Amino acid sequence: MDLKLKDKTAVVTGASKGIGAGIAKAFAKAGAKVVVNYASAKEDANKVVNEIKENGGTAIAVQCDVKNSADVQRLFQETKDAFGGLDILVNNAGVFKYELLEEVTEESFHLQYNTHVLGNLLCTQNAVKMFGNNGGSIINLSSTVSLNPFPGLIVYSAVKAAIDNMTKTLSKELGPRKIRINTIAPGVTQTEGNLRMGITGGDMEKQMVSMTPMGRAGQVQDIAKVAVFLASDDAGWVTGERITVAGGLL
Repeated sequence: MDLKLKDKTAVVTGASKGIGAGIAKAFAKAGAKVVVNYASAKEDANKVVNEIKENGGTAIAVQCDVKNSADVQRLFQETKDAFGGLDILVNNAGVFKYELLEEVTEESFHLQYNTHVLGNLLCTQNAVKMFGNNGGSIINLSSTVSLNPFPGLIVYSAVKAAIDNMTKTLSKELGPRKIRINTIAPGVTQTEGNLRMGITGGDMEKQMVSMTPMGRAGQVQDIAKVAVFLASDDAGWVTGERITVAGGLL
């Protein structure tokens, strides 16, 4: 077994289900000690932790609303208390709202902006403080819609574009400190959340799959494999990049 992340510690935000859960499990399989962050889905987070432990891995679940600075500080303190340090951060926590222009409210705007952009910033600040002399790896989750938006996704597309830009900016700021930061931009991916919102199996998925050269929706494992690469020493000369994982959908 190729333990690319042996002896490394990772925090994965929004990891109780979907892409975050897939990344957390893949990291543990690659040898990392994993902090499974959740905002409210404690039972789902515990299921992810239990599955990791049943497969011989190491993980804990930590509640944290990434929009709240005190919560974020506690998340990283509990990580330090449990594992002594940090090597990898995955900023995956997010919310998705399909809204046409006239339906957007201040509440929905701030919910999406604060979760994706402010949450990303707060977690990155705390992770950078914890990284040791060998630096670390930060992986942000964007989306194909940051460059190719769809109607009804005006706020979601904008926050994902902001994440793309934050990644580029911080790669230049943090590179001298041996901290790499990259973005994964998935296409339409089959997750519990997308199924609940009617995207999986719905018209939006069909439309996106029709434009995808490989002719299918993504699976969480497709994204997780790329995350393992970016977190590992194999990507030691990769920073500031946006890797689209979408079967050819641009």
